[in-house]
Amino acid sequence: MSDAKNLYFDLIKKCLTDLIYSQTSEQFNLQGQPYDERRRVEGMEWPLRAHTMIGLRRLENIQFCVEDVIQKQIPGDLIETGVWRGGATIFMRAILKAYNIIDRNVWVADSFEGLPPPKPDEYPLDTGDKHHEFKELAVSMEQVQLNFEKYDLLDHQVKFLKGWFRDTLPTAPIEKLAMLRLDSDMYESTMETLNALYPKLSIGGYLIVDDYGAIPSCKKAIHDYREKHRILDEIIPIDWTGVFWKKAR
Repeated sequence: MSDAKNLYFDLIKKCLTDLIYSQTSEQFNLQGQPYDERRRVEGMEWPLRAHTMIGLRRLENIQFCVEDVIQKQIPGDLIETGVWRGGATIFMRAILKAYNIIDRNVWVADSFEGLPPPKPDEYPLDTGDKHHEFKELAVSMEQVQLNFEKYDLLDHQVKFLKGWFRDTLPTAPIEKLAMLRLDSDMYESTMETLNALYPKLSIGGYLIVDDYGAIPSCKKAIHDYREKHRILDEIIPIDWTGVFWKKAR
């Protein structure tokens, strides 16, 4: 990779995580905690201004996966399910732009209204889940589009899927995926995403799970799906919560 691409990707990552500016412990995040650069780097907080909360290691993982499918010509688009302010998908589009890839789309899938209330009768492992109560997690589609525009990356290769996953993903006009990134938090959302989209993931493509280490119900959904479909691909840690694997068959 050229020095120019390296510089561009590093700058984008610093901007998306809001690590490009000096901050002090007197500045707070959305959870009312003082700024801590280590926690920001590791993606362990909900930042006040940053366009992503996933941290540098998980952004670097996105870069690795996208560059690998480009190099190996693995067919398909890129998608994230659960995008918050859009940072991860903005980075996906930036990578495609830097490599002048014009035949892949980036799908931005979210309710843009936060998370759904749990349905414990159908998904007992989501009982007591509180994510739907956090208004900070509800970012409008218009705001995410504006964030893409700030990086000059909103164009016809960025496709938005607005609505609950159970309504949008099964009928989404996606033929193939080279990368599927889940940031779905709950058992229900994780399982709905896998059921609808994993069969569309190309051999040699990547499945990334953001909440595997942080949310037990998400981890359980992953293992339930893998067991049902006899998926034996090695689960590789990214950081304290994120994992991924390459689809072998």
